[in-house]
Amino acid sequence: MNPPALAIRGLVKRFGQKVAVAGVDLDVPAGSFYGLLGPNGAGKTTTLSMAVGLLRPDAGSASVLGFDVWSNPVEAKRRMGVLTDGARLFDRLTGAELLMYHGLLRGMEPSEISRRTAELLDVLALSDAGNTLVIDYSAGMKKKIGLACALLHAPPLLVLDEPFEAVDPVSAATIRDILGRFVANGGTVIFSSHVLEVVERLCDHVAILAGGQLRAAGRMDEVCGGGTLEDVFVSLVGGRTASGDALAWLGGQPDQA
Repeated sequence: MNPPALAIRGLVKRFGQKVAVAGVDLDVPAGSFYGLLGPNGAGKTTTLSMAVGLLRPDAGSASVLGFDVWSNPVEAKRRMGVLTDGARLFDRLTGAELLMYHGLLRGMEPSEISRRTAELLDVLALSDAGNTLVIDYSAGMKKKIGLACALLHAPPLLVLDEPFEAVDPVSAATIRDILGRFVANGGTVIFSSHVLEVVERLCDHVAILAGGQLRAAGRMDEVCGGGTLEDVFVSLVGGRTASGDALAWLGGQPDQA
């Protein structure tokens, strides 16, 4: 039996007295398009950071296609591409130089890096900015060049933290197309988001995280059980809506001077 693309077991992380992640277990099947949903502060970024080896957990483990992220990091990281939310890039390099740098770190041949760089910059509409310093990129452009770095070595697993945040609609559509093609060709994607519509539109699997705990996980149709993802999310995460007399003054007549 083939191992999951990403297997998380008992991940725990505390920051002082705050428990940010409280024993998360999750299997991401190979070939799946997996959405990790949760409200702000749910522990999504912390969980993914531990899963890819950027943040050491207080307890638990993570493995990529059977390779432990912490005991065998070289083999595990060889098999994944990572886009972190708010990643610090080497922004005194141009976009093309940044991709060359990442490719050389991965042990790729310069000629292959150049070929893939040209394709990625073209598809992501960054060709005109290939010789521009990354520090001068917009937030959306930085997100796209970060995704290009994650894709460059053609890993079987992509782990993306809020890949659509700060991206314009045209670029978002392009990213969706790229990720869809990646999964159709046998790759695996897990990405975090707090936007239900994006996850419901793209994903065949979903996990819902709240308060550092996994509230539900599995195939989209199994988790939703015939309902909508929004209904399931609200029932698991909780929340309230303004009703009754709350905010009754909104939409009324302006106050008299």
